[in-house]
Amino acid sequence: MKVILQEEVANLGTTGEVVEVADGYGRNYLLPRSLAVLADERNTRRLDHQRRLAAARQSKVLAAAKELAAKISGTAVSIKRQAGAEDKIFGSVTNQDVQEALAAQGVEVDRRNIVLAEPIRNIGVFQVPIKVHRDVEASVKVYVIRG
Repeated sequence: MKVILQEEVANLGTTGEVVEVADGYGRNYLLPRSLAVLADERNTRRLDHQRRLAAARQSKVLAAAKELAAKISGTAVSIKRQAGAEDKIFGSVTNQDVQEALAAQGVEVDRRNIVLAEPIRNIGVFQVPIKVHRDVEASVKVYVIRG
């Protein structure tokens, strides 16, 4: 029996795959639990249509992510901190601080997407990577200055 998986099933396949299963497994387990539908002509056409819609939606999201990445890359932010000897700042600059500085300039980014290996603890200029989309990454220039 050929079925189209509606959800990911362990040891069988992922959503949208057409797989061949035993008649009893499909009829008694997959179909009643709505984990799969029969792979007839109607359902196959519907799957193709859903894939086309998902691809179009994904291309729009990717285009918006690239636009945001271009906007972020052209942005530089300044963060003021008190500093002691040898340009060591009191405290640190975290991804939350970078997010607030970007928001002040009109660029909205989720702080979890700002990739800082470790907090910034010195005065200087730093390139901070930002994951805009799983395929798109931007970098913002952060100036940490004495305040």
